[in-house]
Amino acid sequence: MRRIAFLSFLLVLGLFLSFSIPVRMPAGYFSNPVICGDVPDPSIIRFGGTYYATGTSSEWAPLYPIFESKDLVNWKQIGSVFNEPPAWTTRSFWAPELFCADGKVYCYYTARRKPDGLSFIGVAVSDSPEKEFTDCGPVVQFGKEAIDAFVFEAEGNRYITFKAYGLDERPIEILCYQLSNDGLRTEGEPFTLLRDDDGIGMEGQCVFFKDGWWYILYAARGCCGPGSDYEVRVARSRDFKGPYEYYSGNPILSGGNEEFQSCGHGTVVLTPDDRMFYMCHSYLAGHDFYLGRQPMLSELELTDDGWIRCKTGKKAALSQKTPFPRTRQRRPAPFRDSFRGKALRQGWMWNYPFSDQDIRLRRGRLNLSGTPAEGVEAGKWGGTALCLRAPVSSYSFETKVLTNGESLRGITIYGDDSNYAALAVQSGKVCLITRTRGEETIVYQAPCKAGKIILRCEVDPSSHLRFSWKDRGKWIDVPSDLSATPLIQWDRMFRPGLIHRGKLTDPGIFEYFSFSP
Repeated sequence: MRRIAFLSFLLVLGLFLSFSIPVRMPAGYFSNPVICGDVPDPSIIRFGGTYYATGTSSEWAPLYPIFESKDLVNWKQIGSVFNEPPAWTTRSFWAPELFCADGKVYCYYTARRKPDGLSFIGVAVSDSPEKEFTDCGPVVQFGKEAIDAFVFEAEGNRYITFKAYGLDERPIEILCYQLSNDGLRTEGEPFTLLRDDDGIGMEGQCVFFKDGWWYILYAARGCCGPGSDYEVRVARSRDFKGPYEYYSGNPILSGGNEEFQSCGHGTVVLTPDDRMFYMCHSYLAGHDFYLGRQPMLSELELTDDGWIRCKTGKKAALSQKTPFPRTRQRRPAPFRDSFRGKALRQGWMWNYPFSDQDIRLRRGRLNLSGTPAEGVEAGKWGGTALCLRAPVSSYSFETKVLTNGESLRGITIYGDDSNYAALAVQSGKVCLITRTRGEETIVYQAPCKAGKIILRCEVDPSSHLRFSWKDRGKWIDVPSDLSATPLIQWDRMFRPGLIHRGKLTDPGIFEYFSFSP
């Protein structure tokens, strides 16, 4: 009976944790970001009465997470475009763009091409954002780099725009090709929509028609990292092929205030009553910067002289009116995975080279093993990291490790394979290691028993890390003074999770993982 009662308690707890907790906002308002955690370059569509969004996954799988919402404010991850990278690609999975046509959903995405590593644009197709996508290969291969696709229809034809010349000495341009009727290949020669003659950057564009004008919203300045000063600008033309004039009031949306550091690269979606909402990514100001580029939502409107502006002004704002009445925003809830299902919970992601064969659930246990990169000795590489996007800047997470062998297995704050911290069990010891730009340091070691060690990490708003572990019923603090901020490299934001490094025949076995905001 006690076992049944305990299992019932776990079931109720699991149901409770699967729901979010309402944010305390005034009635009729929500707070940005609307999707918490690092989801850069968001794309948003309305399909079958539901809103769907996706974003950059960079070096993490599943590739291009897909979120759904009924109200544009509360979003839930429901899947991804790909579990495994398409055959023609390798690394840098950026800027997916969703597009609907003929009852199908297309995802135009950026990735590096094998074997030369150049960034080009591919396309995948599905009958629904909630169903499996079929990759159809590259569609735009241009110059040294073609990224940031956006697709639109004009005069009965389909067109794809993209950023070109990003790695050449020539000015950056937003170019445009006509697409074939099936949307899978380009036709003819590209033509120029915009050119970055000011040399301040130009990317992340979206194109739409409103009241006799074609508008291009685009991002300028620096996209990523601590120095990001991204902003949103607009140009317009009577003809979708141009020429376009630039708004004298640019930028129309920027950070640089107490709430936001920067924002940009997004798309516009229309509500059934034809209102315009723009979803782009943003770095919050202060300590919340370390959560990465998070999707924010702003309503757009036309000015009296036919330009586009944000209803809340030029500076990005946390507080916004809800798009629909009776909407209550929910904030991130605790996350717990007891590994009792047939699949991992939505929200997990694993690092390059994306082998989910190294992640197996068996009898309420997670078996995690890591395959080293080709040509790299096992134990000298980052192994397999299984992580979450941190939705808040202050949190704790823990796991129970059930095995203790030669391989390293434990918890991690992970930037990439050259930048992470890990508290782990290995060869009869609990050890705290750090890797910064590939240089590894053992910060702490202590003997432990054969298995069943609980490992915990607490992260405060300033990204200071406090580690501890539990052995024989006693918590032991790890003496260290670590900050997660050195783990950030360009667009790599650190993520909490699990790590294994070592032999495939010596996996890490974990009983549970819990995350508490």
